[in-house]
Amino acid sequence: MCLAIPGKIVSISGDDPLTKTAKVSFGGILREVSLACVPEAQIGDYTIVHVGFALSIVDEESARETLQDLEEMGIQ
Repeated sequence: MCLAIPGKIVSISGDDPLTKTAKVSFGGILREVSLACVPEAQIGDYTIVHVGFALSIVDEESARETLQDLEEMGIQ
């Protein structure tokens, strides 16, 4: 089973929309993520990430609800 999970952007590198990346925090664990699909993303935004790609930007409340649901299911 594959899941896309929310994470918070803590830093961004690069200017080219196709190669722009971000460090994203998933509960304190940082991962490098491509922002090619959401080049408008900014530091502090929450984004849905799947296999190393940020797919969409979500509001903080939605991100927290999803993380809580995953925790309740024992996935996180």
